[in-house]
Parts: sequence; structure tokens; C-alpha cells
Amino acid sequence: MSPASFSLCRVLAAAFGLAGLAAAPALGAPDTDGAVAVFHEAKIICDRDGGALWGRSLCGPMLLVDPNDRAIAANQADGGGVLKASGSIFTGIFPESENVANTPTEWSGVRWTQILWPLPASEVKRHVLIAHELFHRIQPYLNLSRPEAGNQHLDTLEGRYLLQLEWRALAKALGAPTTAGRRAAIADALLFRRERYRLFPQAATEEGALEINEGIPEYTGVRLGIATALERRGYAVYDLSAFVQAPTFVRSFAYATGPAYGLLLDQADPAWRGKLGSGQRLDQLLSSALRLPAPAFVQVKARQAAYDDGRLRTREVKRDQERQSRLAALKARLVDGPVLMLPLHHSNYQFNPQTLQPLGEFGTVYPSLRLTADWGVLEVDDGGALLDKDMAAATVSAAGIDPSSLKGDGWRLILNKGWILAPGSRKGDLVAKQGGAVP
Repeated sequence: MSPASFSLCRVLAAAFGLAGLAAAPALGAPDTDGAVAVFHEAKIICDRDGGALWGRSLCGPMLLVDPNDRAIAANQADGGGVLKASGSIFTGIFPESENVANTPTEWSGVRWTQILWPLPASEVKRHVLIAHELFHRIQPYLNLSRPEAGNQHLDTLEGRYLLQLEWRALAKALGAPTTAGRRAAIADALLFRRERYRLFPQAATEEGALEINEGIPEYTGVRLGIATALERRGYAVYDLSAFVQAPTFVRSFAYATGPAYGLLLDQADPAWRGKLGSGQRLDQLLSSALRLPAPAFVQVKARQAAYDDGRLRTREVKRDQERQSRLAALKARLVDGPVLMLPLHHSNYQFNPQTLQPLGEFGTVYPSLRLTADWGVLEVDDGGALLDKDMAAATVSAAGIDPSSLKGDGWRLILNKGWILAPGSRKGDLVAKQGGAVP
């Protein structure tokens, strides 16, 4: 950020009591008292809302899962009788076949809100996380789930640069002391976004989908996890500044834009949530609510200067040069060299959305990943896995591996009974398939 923009975010965060969020330690081990406290906080959040925001209560089954030992604390019994009652909660061990992540989870006859233990020690950050994940469980019932695409343009020089200018304008709008100032800053944010859409024709559809899938849950987390409007705006500003540090924006950007647009829409059009089914994006809803004129693209350069003194552009140019070198190395490893191909039928995966690396027409690289499918479990902790653009197959490097070992550079594979590794279409390639003999 430019010094002015960084100071704005820092001042607002401090004013709203959020300055220490990024450094806050996590809560301790998942003991009974700690789990009970989290379930109690979730109930308070649900009861405070009463189903008013989305016409449906967020309350429901919850699993707290420790990723280290897979210990579970649940707020109710499971359908299969796996969990054991322990006071007012239920405990057990999450099976290895299930992914551990902050995500809705279908397990043992119940649809759960799964949250990783330990939760953040910061009460504000913890409550936002709880409300965000509770919303994910009911999201499909609200028809607010969309097919996702790559958003690879957000790892390009121009895509990243225009997104960060938009974030700075949104932060200015959230902190504006007057209606006129807020309106002007929103117009700038929409100008930068529309310029991005002009340069990348697919961007509007791709960004709009992820803002529904993750931006709306994060908005819900902020809106319901935080009690006052002033603190909500402060947290939204915090999100806009915190996600600047993400290695890539391709899947993390919506966590920043969702709360910002949602809270600005709350002011501009309190009925906006009921219009999401129309297919309009958040930026379209906000533009319509404020009756803003169509953007004048000739103003882009002039408005850039109001949010960047040149340092952001210089930093992004340097980053893009380094990115090109990384892409060449990844292509050599995961496309040109020998690979193991794994089909993605009935697959589930857990990953860090802030680390994804687009690889152009070939798909997206996941530096770390736990992937389950019909063939078994793949765990990647260093070398990276490439998921193709259609999400039909995953590949990892097969250079120098022994197929019988089921291990490679930075990955390990557990095959289900009846599956083997067989020769692929190129020399040195392997593919997971059913039946036959191990080569």
C-alpha cells in the first residue's frame, strides 16, 4: 500500500480495536471446557441473528477437529453412533478418510460445520470465523453456491494492480466521514474493477462466482460475528489490508471484497441480499443502489495516481518478473517432465487458498494439498500438485520414483484396494487406475 492508504487502514483498525488481530495467538488444546465455550459462542451468534439476515438460522451441528490427532468435539450426536457423550458434548476421532478443514462436512449421517481447532484467541476474529463457517453449512439451501473458475487473471501484473487499487478505494469508502466522500470512493473502486473486467473479459463471471461462494460467507461472518456497525467496518478494513499479504489473490480476494461490498450495500440498499438470486454481482448491486453513471475509462490513469504514488506499481512489476521464473520451473516439473496423473472422480480436497499458483492453460498449482478420491489419498507438502482447469485430474511429479513406493518428491499416496499405478501416455508417466498389475 501507499503510505497514505496503509496509514488509513492502520488508524481505522486501531480505532475499532483490531490492530492486534494478525498477531493474536490461538486458543489452547481442545478440552471440554474450551469446546463448550465455542459452542456457547456460536449459539449466542445464532440467537442474536434469529435467522433475520438470511431467513434461516445458522445454528446446527458443529465439529471441532484437531488436525494433529484428529480428536473431535461435537455439539450433538452423530447419525452413526461413532461419537461418545462426554458431559454436554460428544467426542471421538475423525477418520483418516475424511479431510480436516474449515468446511461443511457430510459425515456419519449428519451435515456438520467443521472448524479446525484451535480457534483464534481474538474474540472478534473467532466470532467472524464461527459465523462464516456456520453460513457455509446452510449456503446450498439458499441457492448461493456457484461453479468456480480459476481467476488466473488475478495473478497477472495488471489484474493484481487494479485489484489492490480497488481495495484501497473500498477502504477509503468504509472510512469516509461523509456520504459524498463514500460515494466518490465507491465510484473509484468500481472504476478500477470495470477496467479489470475490460482487460480480462472472463473476470466478471469468475470473480462474481467466488464472491458468492466465499465473499458472502465472510460478509456474514463480519455482519453476525461482530455486534456493532463501527466494529464491522473496522474489520472489513482489516480484511482489505490483511489479504494484501497473501501470496496470490486468485482464491483469497473474495474474503476481502465480500465484507467491504456487503457492508457498503447494507448502507446503500438494505434489501440487497434478496436480489442475489437475480445473478447480479456485488459491484452491480452497489452501482445500481447508488445510481452511479457508467465509468469513464479515460479517468483510470488519473484516479490511479490518487491511490498509488508509484511504489505499488514498482513492487508489482518486480513480483511479476519473479513470477515468470517460478512458472517456468513449475511447468518443467508438473507438465513437461514425467508425471503421475490422478483422476478426480468423487474427490474432496483441503488446501490453503492463499497459496495457489495459476499455471495458465494448464490449471492451478496447489503447493500443499490433501486430496481424496476413488483411488485413495494424496498428501502434498512441498512439491506441489497441478489440478487442471476442468478439475478432472491432478498431477504430481513422477521424476525418479519407484511406483511400488507410492512416494515422490514432496508427496505420498495411499491407494485404495483394487487401484494400481500403470504406465501413462508418455514415457515415464504414470496413472492411477483400477485392476491390472503394478508395472
